[in-house]
Amino acid sequence: MTDRVLIVDDEPDIRELLEITLGRMALETASAKDLQSAKELLTKENFDLCLTDMRLPDGDGIELVEHIQQSHSHMPVAVITAHGSTETAIKALKTGAFDFVSKPVDLQKLRDLVTSALRLAKQHSEEKPDAQSNTASANSIQGKSQKIEVLREQIGKLARSQAPIYISGESGSGKELAARAIHQQSARANMTFVAVNCGAIPAELMESELFGHLKGSFTGADSDKQGLFQAANGGTLFLDEVADLTLQTQVKLLRVIQEKAIRPVGSQKEISVDVRLLSATNKNLAAEVEAGNLRQDLYFRINVIELNVPSLRQRKEDIPELAGHILARIAKENGASPCKLNEDALAALNAYSFPGNVRELENILQRAATLSEDNLIRSENLEFIRTPAQASEADRNGESNDFFVKGSDVDLDEDFSLEKHLENIEVNAIKKALEETRWNKTAAAKKLGMSFRSLRYRLKKLGLD
Repeated sequence: MTDRVLIVDDEPDIRELLEITLGRMALETASAKDLQSAKELLTKENFDLCLTDMRLPDGDGIELVEHIQQSHSHMPVAVITAHGSTETAIKALKTGAFDFVSKPVDLQKLRDLVTSALRLAKQHSEEKPDAQSNTASANSIQGKSQKIEVLREQIGKLARSQAPIYISGESGSGKELAARAIHQQSARANMTFVAVNCGAIPAELMESELFGHLKGSFTGADSDKQGLFQAANGGTLFLDEVADLTLQTQVKLLRVIQEKAIRPVGSQKEISVDVRLLSATNKNLAAEVEAGNLRQDLYFRINVIELNVPSLRQRKEDIPELAGHILARIAKENGASPCKLNEDALAALNAYSFPGNVRELENILQRAATLSEDNLIRSENLEFIRTPAQASEADRNGESNDFFVKGSDVDLDEDFSLEKHLENIEVNAIKKALEETRWNKTAAAKKLGMSFRSLRYRLKKLGLD
């Protein structure tokens, strides 16, 4: 069955251009010159996509977007904006528009937009009534708490748009998992998902990593290199720790978002790219703008819609399910039977604040599974960490220190890594046991309260064997 597109524009020349372009894509079209005519056509006929100008004689495109969201929510709608009208485009995306294209219309960009939108419409029409819940369970976001249910619902809605999304949340809370879920439920699900940690790439290499470079463009450029935007073309690019980008790179990223084209280092030509941009950071973006570390215009472009991922302490009722899922995965990776938590261990997990969120829970359970005997994790197998502030509060309240690692006061500066810190604690404990037993592994394992097999596994994993 041929897909049908509704074109809404008061200029006959624009309508004709769009009709010819879409006709060459083997699509059927119908046209309306104003808002009222468009609404009448939507009542009488079925369409798979709507393209509307922002300025109409009897209203604007935003009103039509809102109408379609209410009465035809399955149908993507894209808006045509005046060149450089950034605020209008952002408003349309926040209202629920799938995407936008600027005048004068770039026909290739229009074709890419239409292809993506129709792919989404087809995906929706093929879904079964319970498809959304099935997809949600498949994207590995574990939990049944209200906050997680709200998160899943938001992800389902955001996946139906092309709007840039800013994912906020604490470190280790699952921001990349949310980004992957958006990609998996979008029209780009069959294309590439590329994730990059902007804070992990040296500033002098960031431009080359994002946009690519040509051979000879700088010292060490021995061959042409494809950038991450090109690698994600047709799919989704997730920029984690986006606030760590230099101001120079931010300027170029802003242009890519606006023009949907990149210019590799050393090249004089721009290359069109079709990428859905998702970004995240555990920093306060508004504060970064205030401090001059983030351009305000870039802030408004990447923060069109914000998705907040709740911390683990905000959804503690999900800990049992999360723990079971993590332990099952650990067992599968090690080719062993899954460990289980006894009541005391589960109570210890529920009593802990998890400053490192789900990532910290994974580290704790990984270590506990190794130290446990008989596939049963007890409270004494769990090792937690606390900040100096938490230690002081516990002392004031007379709380037990049994659930915390002794001597674990740490300086949580910008370079702090919970995973690395916990690994260092483990390495030091194992080294000390080996030294005290003169590197007798059997005796060291006994001293550490673990089996010889568990110690051997840890030595190999930590590179100590």
